[in-house]
Amino acid sequence: MWRGCRNGDDLCAGRPLTGIGHNRGPSLGGGGGWKTHCWRVARENLLPTLPLEVVRMRVKRALDLGLPYKTYAGIRAQTGHDVVAFLFSSNGLRVTALRPAWNEGMSHKLAQVQACRIGLASAPLQPLVLLHDCLDEAHPAPYALASFRQTANGLRAALGQTPADRVVLVGSGPLERDWVQVGRLAGWVAADQYFCA
Repeated sequence: MWRGCRNGDDLCAGRPLTGIGHNRGPSLGGGGGWKTHCWRVARENLLPTLPLEVVRMRVKRALDLGLPYKTYAGIRAQTGHDVVAFLFSSNGLRVTALRPAWNEGMSHKLAQVQACRIGLASAPLQPLVLLHDCLDEAHPAPYALASFRQTANGLRAALGQTPADRVVLVGSGPLERDWVQVGRLAGWVAADQYFCA
């Protein structure tokens, strides 16, 4: 695109035209060590330094939830809230219509979780099959190929008054992982990782 030549214009100054949004900042070449140092200092100033007692309380809370500390800290940093509930899909719990029995290892871990535990029964499984000593509630899971709105409504119905950004989904498979974005949940943990941790 041709621009008229005025004082201070790129064409008059012998500089190439710059793209939209270019602020004529410093070039990215050279001085990499200094830029890396500045980035590290800015990042350290951005992240808070937590007192030791707060870190200890958060480590204990991660253990109470059955989550690795790194996963818990990441969810907490991302949302700014504590985890108050879990959604467990029937696929993540390995409960199916053909095998409605519970795995004892999973039952033991779920019994120790100190948060609300909500089961999501994938069709054709009925929610009553998931009602076990280890779960507080059970609801139908959203249909795997449901629309965005239907999935969001199904997740909201399962959560009731619980804020979605304080709920972690423990599930299995990529379709269930998409429920985190649709339901605006706090995070996702693969069932294999959660029950092996």
